[in-house]
Amino acid sequence: MTDAQDTASDTALRTTGGAPSDDDVPADGLPIPLLEPREGIPPVVATEDALAEVIAAFAAGRGPVAVDAERASGYRYGQRAYLVQLRREGAGSALIDPVGCPDLSALGDALAGTEWILHAATQDLPCLRDIGMVPTRLFDTELAGRLAGFPRVGLGAMVETVLGYALEKGHSAVDWSTRPLPEPWLRYAALDVELLVDLRDELEKELDRQGKLEWALQEFDAIASAPPAPPRKDPWRRTSGMHKVRRRRQMAVVRELWTARDKVAQRRDVSPGKVLSDAAIIEAALALPPNVGALSALPGFGQRMGRRQLEQWQAAVDRAKALPDAELPQPGQQVAGPPPPRAWADKDPAAAARLSAARAAVSALADELNLPQENLITPDTVRRVCWEPPSPATPETVAAALTGYGARPWQVGLVTPLLTRALAAQA
Repeated sequence: MTDAQDTASDTALRTTGGAPSDDDVPADGLPIPLLEPREGIPPVVATEDALAEVIAAFAAGRGPVAVDAERASGYRYGQRAYLVQLRREGAGSALIDPVGCPDLSALGDALAGTEWILHAATQDLPCLRDIGMVPTRLFDTELAGRLAGFPRVGLGAMVETVLGYALEKGHSAVDWSTRPLPEPWLRYAALDVELLVDLRDELEKELDRQGKLEWALQEFDAIASAPPAPPRKDPWRRTSGMHKVRRRRQMAVVRELWTARDKVAQRRDVSPGKVLSDAAIIEAALALPPNVGALSALPGFGQRMGRRQLEQWQAAVDRAKALPDAELPQPGQQVAGPPPPRAWADKDPAAAARLSAARAAVSALADELNLPQENLITPDTVRRVCWEPPSPATPETVAAALTGYGARPWQVGLVTPLLTRALAAQA
């Protein structure tokens, strides 16, 4: 039995916070459905006066604050928050509408220095930052579950395994930009933060028991202090199906159509995929249609698309076809860092041997520690050190290289001996 499985079997975990007593746990061991928030569904805060009351209540609360955000991915342009949920001891739960209250910096200031509890924090932090909420300390329950060795780390699975409750997850992919939000959606949203504090406390105990709590704290600090991600260069290159496009002229069509679609989606505030599918963009790039009639015959440009829409897409195709060769995008744009590992054997057999030895050592240690390899050390870091190893490859130089690539102290301490041996064996 793994450490995480041992934790899951401990019935004492079912009695934390608002969880049922031992007498209430079903004899068959099935999780208890969590149907209602403890204080009922809180009203949606959408005015400055109501927001001021929430800020005062949460500033006066005690302990960490549970935070979650709902977006409208697949429905709206971008990744803005359409609902923010919070819960703190002494303040209860709150549901805030960022459409009615677009600036939550005063709330963020009121919680300065407080530990924020989020599940999969890196997913929600960008949209929270956009509305003025930036934590200085956090506890990520999903990452904690990974480090503790739990096989399933979704919020529902973690709450069920650790606390004995079953969360209803049926509304996770709905259009949260809908107004007014239906009551079942609001209930679901409130329940998402109902037990986050309880979950955090039990995971902290488990990480401490396994000797991994300091590792987790370093990871949480790294997330909280990370700067916003820079804009992605040439995002059109990530169009699904791009591997089919070989010629530079065809790549130019993808770029023009992607850019035109993005402008329309941003103006209409809808998901780009609802304006024109990636598959349709690739079809047009491969076919290079000479006119609107030929374009309309392609998959994705069918009968339901009006003449005006077809003309704007054909105009994008024509712009790409008219570009001089010097302005066409280059194929296989060079990515910073080492080449794909599959090419190492031909380009540098010694580097390929180093990588093989390093991967085997990292995999064995990750299994021993009962955590995912990518949490022990990122595969990209291993590749970079193996492709251009420090010279000489001593524990000091390897540790410095790992630190330079962003590895945390706990990772450096564990991985440095493995990589040093792997680099020396293949020298």
